[in-house]
Amino acid sequence: MICCLIVITELIKYICRLNIFLKINCMKEYIRFFKFTLFSASAGLIEMAVFALLNEVSSWSYWPCYLTALLCSILWNFTLNRKFTFRSAANVPVAMLKVLCFYAVFTPTTTLLGSFLADDLMWNAYLVTGINMGLNFVCEYFYQRYFVFRNSIDSK
Repeated sequence: MICCLIVITELIKYICRLNIFLKINCMKEYIRFFKFTLFSASAGLIEMAVFALLNEVSSWSYWPCYLTALLCSILWNFTLNRKFTFRSAANVPVAMLKVLCFYAVFTPTTTLLGSFLADDLMWNAYLVTGINMGLNFVCEYFYQRYFVFRNSIDSK
């Protein structure tokens, strides 16, 4: 997770160097990233809690536990980030559809890979979930920032 934070911070620094061309307020971007990080951390706690509950209490294999936990996390994270991080007044169904497109690719990929790592290669299921969460954090920030809310940031 620390690697993810470093990568995104460096990318924001690079983007701020291009400030003349992109007209981006660097301090606003750092604050936006900080908010996204906090909300993602809270979504991560929800995802891990739901995953742990299902993994320990049910007899389900990795993928149904992960998928249920991921869905809870997505709803939480989208709602908070739309309202507080990106402060978007964009059409919620359209924004949700764009996020659905992201997860239409991300979810099967990480579910199959996670299931392979946890069930077939016998990796620790919590480690696999943590890796998926880190990957989700990085990809989702850039996807939401530069695609979903690109034209509606701070429109509230």
